[in-house]
Amino acid sequence: MSEAIAFLPPRAAVLSRRAEILADLKELVPPGRLVDERNALVPFETDGFIAYRRRPLAVVLPETTAQVAAVMKYCHRYGIPVVPRGAGTSLSGGAIPQEDAVVLGLSAMTGIIDVDYANRCATVQAGVTNLAISEAVGADGYFYAPDPSSQLACTIGGNIAMNSGGAHCLKYGVTTNNLLGVKMVLVDGTIVDLGGKHLDAEGYDLLGLVCGSEGQLGIVTEATVRLLAKPEGARPVLFGFDSAEAAGSCVADVIGAGIIPVAIEFMDKPAIEICEAFAKAGYPLDVEALLIVEVEGSEAEMDAMLASIVEIAKRHGVKTVRESQTATEAALIWKGRKSAFGATGRIADYICMDGTVPLSQLAYVLRKTSEIIDRYGLRVANVFHAGDGNMHPLILYNINDPEDAAKAEAAGMEILKLCVDAGGCLTGEHGVGIEKRDLMLHQFTQVDLNQQMAVRSAFDADWILNPSKVFPLEGRG
Repeated sequence: MSEAIAFLPPRAAVLSRRAEILADLKELVPPGRLVDERNALVPFETDGFIAYRRRPLAVVLPETTAQVAAVMKYCHRYGIPVVPRGAGTSLSGGAIPQEDAVVLGLSAMTGIIDVDYANRCATVQAGVTNLAISEAVGADGYFYAPDPSSQLACTIGGNIAMNSGGAHCLKYGVTTNNLLGVKMVLVDGTIVDLGGKHLDAEGYDLLGLVCGSEGQLGIVTEATVRLLAKPEGARPVLFGFDSAEAAGSCVADVIGAGIIPVAIEFMDKPAIEICEAFAKAGYPLDVEALLIVEVEGSEAEMDAMLASIVEIAKRHGVKTVRESQTATEAALIWKGRKSAFGATGRIADYICMDGTVPLSQLAYVLRKTSEIIDRYGLRVANVFHAGDGNMHPLILYNINDPEDAAKAEAAGMEILKLCVDAGGCLTGEHGVGIEKRDLMLHQFTQVDLNQQMAVRSAFDADWILNPSKVFPLEGRG
């Protein structure tokens, strides 16, 4: 296991009172909702960023906003760090705790509180999974647009913390574009409501500030999200190219022509082979890069849009064009893409990066990424949301080999710096967490970070909410 990323030292005053703290917390949540036995804490030591782990002081699993508020009030009074956790799917280490921290898990808060078709919205508890929202309203012709690859497991609270996106964010936007309101517990236990069922809430845009704040401003317990009517039809199409550069240039030209499909997803040859072996989706294996382009609307609208996209693809030497002919074929195409992370995990350990670049720089960044990986003697599978330039290179390595793990982390940091230097940013949807924390000064000046930290301090003066995350440990204050 690599230990390149530091954590804040645990607070001795908290560790010395563990027995007393456990006894007090047990009184604040229902029976069975406090996890404190050593082996039972193991699943909470890490999240999707498995290279690091820390065993927390305890885990509480409240069922109501009032219970969350009681826990926060207690922890604030005694200076006990709190790490919020949804399903633990974070790929940036956003839910990894510290030894002196109480993990506040929201997995028991799974109620769909209200579905309001008149106002095209739904109010749900923070532990509801992303996919469960669409499943709850699908029979009535509606859906919730953001669709991370982990949507079967990831929760709406975690989506809000990291401002998650997904394959269809090109047309529908990410979480912040589909969030209308939240109920949130502040660090001292105060309960506040931000936004509601209406657009453009009055006053400062605190809702926009909270979305993507990585659990450092408060604990979201309920969310009101937008519901959209299902399109008349949708059709994913596979485009195969002889080079990653050609595929990247095609994406830039499609968007540059003013064409906005619902999704454009990219896979290079290693990713194609990995996903096809798992999902048997019918991906072409004789190409170096694959685009999954989905259009939606009436049959005439889809035909017209696809005709324009095919013409652009031809200018970039497209080798394969394959339209899905049935609902089963369409589902298989997306099963392959949605299974990419899990399918890759079957063959190797990996670090999934999350840099975002301007579309005009896709081909350049893909080429330079390959050069970086080759220099470290590693392998990479590229699969990402090409439509908005959100890149997800999966760097393959052996987690049990410290030298290999160090190489993978170093290569990942170079790739993220490359994204920033190409005019992009460190994260598109996974968040900063601990993974990118020490690169924040590569994107921001110290003056920029000081302003961001001042906002954080206004909500949490003692920095007990999700410590060790987002901001470099040096220079805090």
